[in-house]
Amino acid sequence: MLTSINPTMKAFTIFIPGLLLAFIFDPLTPLLYLVFTIVMTFLLSDISVKRWLLIFTPFVFVSLGFAWMTMLYSNDTFSGGDVILSFWWFEVTSGSMMVAVSLGLRSLCLVALSLMFVLTTDSTKFMLSLMQQIKLPPKLTFGILAGYRFLPTFRHEFEVLRQAHRIRGVGRAKGIKERIRQFRRYAIPLLANAIRKAERVAVAMESKGFTGSPKRSHYHEMKVTRRDWVFFSTFVFVFFVTVFTSYLLGYLNVFGRQL
Repeated sequence: MLTSINPTMKAFTIFIPGLLLAFIFDPLTPLLYLVFTIVMTFLLSDISVKRWLLIFTPFVFVSLGFAWMTMLYSNDTFSGGDVILSFWWFEVTSGSMMVAVSLGLRSLCLVALSLMFVLTTDSTKFMLSLMQQIKLPPKLTFGILAGYRFLPTFRHEFEVLRQAHRIRGVGRAKGIKERIRQFRRYAIPLLANAIRKAERVAVAMESKGFTGSPKRSHYHEMKVTRRDWVFFSTFVFVFFVTVFTSYLLGYLNVFGRQL
């Protein structure tokens, strides 16, 4: 189901709770929303758990790093409460601990939301949706799409260049000066090929009547249906439910203020 949701609506579904989470400084709200996001991701899509874990796990260590640094260097506003741990010149208080855990969970929440979008969204449909629903200029949309399509070919060309240099006896660069020369040897032919391809694409698009005008018909029409609104409303509604639950349990903290 997630693959059939309008990509622009899906992007807003991620952006709005992600933005609101930035103001929440208690650990319970992001924890509840993280669980909800993960459950919805696997319920509404056929993403492999193994693949999801392979992508998600490195971010767990990154969020632990964020939490650790926040715990040690938290602002005076958030470092109140009893001292839990003290070593060297660092003091970890209950306040800084809560903010650190909250930051780590918020980071994971944003990662889970982003994965839900990235793993279930077709890039072409997303750009077409931005053009039709957000009125992004067609010149910009098709330019981004063309550039995105060319990325794999650049990788192939880079590999061909590297092998060609190796056949001619050009070894691996050592030192900064050699690396800069090596970068120029690769960059100039790649840039020349990119310009040549851009010209060909521009000529092909003009020959097919592309003018860049926003008043145009679309072969693939992207529509916002009732199901998209239900999806968007569910995620926003559940966010406020988690906030209210935290408030009832006495955990809600908005930007350092206990409510």
